[in-house]
Amino acid sequence: MHTVTIHSGIAESVVLAVSGLSKTFPGVKALDDIDLEIQAGEIHALVGQNGSGKSTLIKVLAGVIEADSGATASVRGARLNVGNSQSAHDCGLRFVHQDLGLIPNLSAVDNLAMGFGYATGGMGRIRWKAQRERARQALARVVEDFPLHTEVSKLTVFEKTALAIARALQDWDEHGALLVLDEPTAAMPRQQVEHLFSLLRRIRDRGMAVMLVTHHLEEVFAIADRVTIFKDGTRVSTRAVSELNPGTVTSLMTGGRTRKLSDKRDRAPGDVALEVSGLTSETLRGVDLTVRVGEIVGVAGLSGSGRDDLCEVIFGASEGRGKVEVAGNELTLGRPDLAIRAGVGLVPAHRHRDGLIMTQSVLRNLSLGGLRSLAPRGRIHARRERAEADRWISTLGVKTPSAEAGVASLSGGNQQKVVVGKWLRLKPKVLLLDEPTQGVDVAAQADLHELLVEAADGGAALLVCSSDEVELSKLCDRVIVLRQGSCALELTGDAVTAHRIVVETLNVETQSAAETPNKPKELAS
Repeated sequence: MHTVTIHSGIAESVVLAVSGLSKTFPGVKALDDIDLEIQAGEIHALVGQNGSGKSTLIKVLAGVIEADSGATASVRGARLNVGNSQSAHDCGLRFVHQDLGLIPNLSAVDNLAMGFGYATGGMGRIRWKAQRERARQALARVVEDFPLHTEVSKLTVFEKTALAIARALQDWDEHGALLVLDEPTAAMPRQQVEHLFSLLRRIRDRGMAVMLVTHHLEEVFAIADRVTIFKDGTRVSTRAVSELNPGTVTSLMTGGRTRKLSDKRDRAPGDVALEVSGLTSETLRGVDLTVRVGEIVGVAGLSGSGRDDLCEVIFGASEGRGKVEVAGNELTLGRPDLAIRAGVGLVPAHRHRDGLIMTQSVLRNLSLGGLRSLAPRGRIHARRERAEADRWISTLGVKTPSAEAGVASLSGGNQQKVVVGKWLRLKPKVLLLDEPTQGVDVAAQADLHELLVEAADGGAALLVCSSDEVELSKLCDRVIVLRQGSCALELTGDAVTAHRIVVETLNVETQSAAETPNKPKELAS
């Protein structure tokens, strides 16, 4: 077996080997013939733009989703059944996913037992004292003074992340082979990030392997030994971090291309429709912004920057403090009902959970956003409701057998059109959109963008929070970049390009590979 040495005294061998891994969703090739090797005794970073395939790879390795046929993989020489969760666990793969996978109404003690079992005594009774001590020891590896008996729903974001990491590591000494962390530091204070990195270095220095998925390039250069860069579902490069700089990594992630906005609308915006002043929340730190009538303003930022929460806080679906005005009238924060009456709509990031009633029909989902116009005397006018739904199904281009079809039977793109359509039907003054085309195919994305441009041309003010830099560059007149809960800068005009948004979001200086001294070479696999 081919071996290399990264750390003195540690002879390295392949821990994880993947070959020919592809994953196809309807209309989308999420992964295309991926080959990847992770060595023992290394921290291996995995980076790429949103939609590049990183999370899909992690989900396939964990067995959450199946891969296309033809892929092969092994862990320390033993066969890994790709797409099989039990095989992944038996082979020693341990995962900390972005959603953490915790049970909110149970304590840390119970969450740590999930998947690993409880300490039991005679007649199978749980030995609670032993179980609490086991939990205390597991958490002590990650964080000090953890509230063992607090319900998970009441923990801070960092405490939840620490709990998920502790759960993954609790049988590490006996069975661990590769620890995979997907954006573990998104909501961590800096001192806790350093604590985590110290833990990861100890794992590495014992000859184990870590895969770290992150958008924070400073973390890659602070802790990783090698980095693999994904773009559009393919592995662009695997290189030693010592041979790279942040500008080169950014160029590899984006292809170094900038997008000219020749298709942008050429029109002056109107009066201020939305004004936000000093908005604070768990992740926001005094955000100020304005959106004018007919304008589409984008918001970019890493996970944990506040981008994920901004729309919900403005709408009143999440707690926040500050001032929000719509057409000069101040909203009461925390009151979505009053926001709707003031002419504000919200397209949430999670359409299944927050945007649709999945057990209801397309017709009912389109209607529920505003029933007053359909019930002039307190009772819904069924014929009017049906006519209105049919008109919007046609306008939106929703592919459905009928208005009465269940919304759950529609494709993701058509479901998203229904979410957007239920607000467009009300002709909102302000439309807040969080990840408006997440999880939809290219054709549906184009349709949705056209609908949003038409809404802006019709006089709506749109605020678009998105992790898709290309989407923001194509759609928005201006883009605000959030960092650590604050507005770092605003991009306008020709500066609104996918490449520039990535650079500013990651907060790195651009430098082309051609300008880099000692231009790095591909590492042999």
